Amino acid sequence: MTKKISIFNNKGGVGKTTYMYHVAHLLARGGLTVLMVDCDSQCNLTSYSLTDGVIRRSWHDDGNSIYQNILPVYRTTGDIRSRMPSRVSADYDLFLIPGDLRLSNFEDLLGDTWSAARGGSEPALRAQSAMHRYIEFAADRVGADLVLIDLGPNLGALNRAVLASSDYFIMPVAPDLFSIQGTENLGNKLVAWRREWEQCNNAWEGEDLSIPSGSPSYLGYVVQMHNQRANAVNNMTAGWRIYGGRLEPAIRRNIVDKLDPLQQVVRWHDEVYRLGQIPNLHSLIPYSLKARKPVFDCTYRDGLRGEHIARAVDSADHFREIVATLQEVATW
Repeated sequence: MTKKISIFNNKGGVGKTTYMYHVAHLLARGGLTVLMVDCDSQCNLTSYSLTDGVIRRSWHDDGNSIYQNILPVYRTTGDIRSRMPSRVSADYDLFLIPGDLRLSNFEDLLGDTWSAARGGSEPALRAQSAMHRYIEFAADRVGADLVLIDLGPNLGALNRAVLASSDYFIMPVAPDLFSIQGTENLGNKLVAWRREWEQCNNAWEGEDLSIPSGSPSYLGYVVQMHNQRANAVNNMTAGWRIYGGRLEPAIRRNIVDKLDPLQQVVRWHDEVYRLGQIPNLHSLIPYSLKARKPVFDCTYRDGLRGEHIARAVDSADHFREIVATLQEVATW
């Protein structure tokens, strides 16, 4: 059974898209069929993965962007479309549902129909479940083992609808005050969303509509964008360690303790929720973006010189821990 995992934090600037892009490539190279979904209206994952020409075509009337596939629902003229995702790699099975700047327009409809959906209204529930149902279709179409969903940094109706479709979610965080504060907002919102999605499911009396459960389980967090120093404890500068040491307690208090009674937490044997630690790759990222390939695939042909080449090759090691974890999740 395909596992759907959202990469999500309500605080931006933590490198979630870069992280997801690299992890997806490594998972696909390891033999899994991976479907990426760009549900962030900024479309950074899409611009990282596809050429401008392919992106423009995905936005056309006959295109395959996430917005084009749910457009009839948005216009209330029909149901979801069934268009094939884009292939990202010719060498392994990595696919993408392209993002679309217009997807944010759909958020108004989701907000307007939420109350009616909780009352069992079929048109409202078709709207709320539209992205869930298209992602399920696309995953089945490509035979995905894993679906990785990139969400925008907010707690709006769009993320409520997509996160509800996920089996699991991972939080990319930075060791800073804002990420710590964000865990409290997120935990409370997830509990409320679970209750409201239960209302939707209980109110629906039909049989032919797939409605998300609204109960994604918490896998853990990945610390990103920290500065490294060779002589610092745990390779983190002292200033960043101040907040880094507060992350785990805040996450346990605000996420784990709130979701565990709802059975929405994966219990790891070591009771540690940090799934990995990704350093700031700094100037390597622009080369990667320009080449539309992972950092660890960039070479002198992409403009790298000297020490950059060695750092690029070694960068794959930063993702090994989380890749191994997701390979395990794919077998559950």
